[in-house]
Amino acid sequence: MNIPTDPEEPGTNVNMTKKWLVRYSEIFLKSDPVRRQWERVLINNIRQLIPDLKIKSERGRIWITGDLDPDKLRHVFGIVSFSEIEHIPRDVPLETALIEYCRTHGLPGARTFALRIKRVGKHSFSSNDKAIELGDVVRKAFPHLKVNLAVPDVEIHIEIRQDECYLYDKVIKGPGGLPLGVEGTLVALVSGGIDSPVAAWMMMKRGCRIVPIYVALDTFLDDTVLARADRVVKVLRRYQPDIRLRVIHDPYLAAAKEELIRTRQEKYTCIFCKRRMYRIAQAVAQEIGAKGIVNGESLGQVASQTLDNLVVLSDAAEIPVYRPLIGFDKADAIAIARDIGTYEESTSKATGCKAVPKGPSTKAHLKEILEMEKNMEATKMPLPV
Repeated sequence: MNIPTDPEEPGTNVNMTKKWLVRYSEIFLKSDPVRRQWERVLINNIRQLIPDLKIKSERGRIWITGDLDPDKLRHVFGIVSFSEIEHIPRDVPLETALIEYCRTHGLPGARTFALRIKRVGKHSFSSNDKAIELGDVVRKAFPHLKVNLAVPDVEIHIEIRQDECYLYDKVIKGPGGLPLGVEGTLVALVSGGIDSPVAAWMMMKRGCRIVPIYVALDTFLDDTVLARADRVVKVLRRYQPDIRLRVIHDPYLAAAKEELIRTRQEKYTCIFCKRRMYRIAQAVAQEIGAKGIVNGESLGQVASQTLDNLVVLSDAAEIPVYRPLIGFDKADAIAIARDIGTYEESTSKATGCKAVPKGPSTKAHLKEILEMEKNMEATKMPLPV
């Protein structure tokens, strides 16, 4: 690129075009056919959240022109980072544009600065050589400044791509992951507590579109729990605009618990309840063509989530059950919930499940549970899907 080296007088008004530069990483590592396909999905996801934008893509970069709320880009999976940039007109020397940009982006009041140069294409200079050259230009215009490459007060990025130049001073972190939808659909069992929405979000981040279901246990859960679950899913709508909570009413647990009390096996209430939920979720998955179930179970966190009980629960589903929180401490899930915005709603006031027995089983045996189900009238109840 032929970059003029005689800057105009400092202070010259330079009319640069504002754009947004979006970066991705994992997509970049895929084969060309997959990369192109996933890039199209990412662009469509951006358009779904922010319509009426002009979008152009090239390998590793997406360029956006138009008015947008940058906060929305924070919720688009697949985006690693993004920046508001200024495109330098080709007839304006880079040095002139750089000085004007520095004047309006904090350098007059700063003590230290750093220039970060990125080149794409063939050029007669290295990034380091250009950084030294332009750094001297900046220090001449702002004699009070010192270079600090480690922790500068102001950091200016200069991206030179073929014969185009761009300037920006902030790199805003995106959620990362894969574009929503590239891996298919999962059914999520959502209770409205802390863990299940975090688990759903984690699978969203890995490219899965989520269909959340709430199994309303008639007589044991009231509307406060349902309302909380609905509010939590609305928070997740920032990441998946079409997400809606599907509520499924089921009288099974009331009938099953009555039989368990009569046979003095009430300690297995939670096991029977969750096996039923797995079957309902599987029926929904088969109905919509989803590829599995996701829930917020974490090993050993509650009685039903011991290793023995998880074996019994998993048997109830014939499709994969994904547990992204399986090795997490509660503090880990809370940290993610705070970060993605679900924590406040997940901890809002709601009544608990009234079906939980005083001494729930932590060591159920599959053979025994299967025999009990075989002899229970409640097991014959059709799935409410």
